[in-house]
Amino acid sequence: MKKSTLINAELSYLVATLGHTDEITICDAGLPIPDDVQRIDLALTHGVPSFLETVKVMLSESQVEGIILAEEFKEVSPAHHDALIAEISAEQEASGKAISVTYLSHEAFKARTSSSRAVVRTGECTPYANVIFQAGVVF
Repeated sequence: MKKSTLINAELSYLVATLGHTDEITICDAGLPIPDDVQRIDLALTHGVPSFLETVKVMLSESQVEGIILAEEFKEVSPAHHDALIAEISAEQEASGKAISVTYLSHEAFKARTSSSRAVVRTGECTPYANVIFQAGVVF
């Protein structure tokens, strides 16, 4: 049995096969997922697993060089937005690598998900609790 944090087989495989600049979307329960993008559905019920729990696990297993957020996230759900930014800041300090933050309109964000290698759906029910991770390199 795998000993590290991430034990979900689909997510573990996805992280292991990412290349530099590949994108993964982690989303709330309501974000529309394009038909042609792999869906990894973790949602069990409202709030389980949460967006931030999922983000923390993904950050523990993958190198991220940039994130993309909807502009509306910081305005409509500021507590969740600030908690995400705090996690990103902690990851920057731990890794010693900068992580860029880009904001798009929610409509542009939804369109951008079609470029993701996969969309990971959580049980989160907080509006705009979505992020696109851009894969970095560990060297």
